[in-house]
Amino acid sequence: MVSLITGEKGKGKTRILIDTANEKVKEAKGCVVYLDHSMRHMYELNNKIRLICTKDFPIATADEMLGFVMGIISQNRDIEQMYIDGLLKIPGIEKEDVAPVCHKIMKICDEYSIDMTVTLSVDKADLDADLQALVNTAL
Repeated sequence: MVSLITGEKGKGKTRILIDTANEKVKEAKGCVVYLDHSMRHMYELNNKIRLICTKDFPIATADEMLGFVMGIISQNRDIEQMYIDGLLKIPGIEKEDVAPVCHKIMKICDEYSIDMTVTLSVDKADLDADLQALVNTAL
């Protein structure tokens, strides 16, 4: 399952994502992974959550990002939950890439039984109707 947290920059999406991850890890039977563009929130996340800084890897396109996610999943089949903070902050992913990336992420999540939550710095109204249905929180 994929859920989205949307809203303009500075509205509190990251805080909601961190709080959600910290709550969900308490119940998780498998691994929890948090992808971020920096290590700034390292001390705010529960130490059972694996934080991966995307800047540490040469990700330059949306396809490379999806390959990166698949590589993480292939390395550890026990991943139960995944969080991506700031999808549009990842190099090579632009607003026009959001719909195709989210659709591929949905397929990945269905195939490997992973719950994924993604933050997007866009207004819910700017998303396609099928992506609007995935919005869990709109700020």
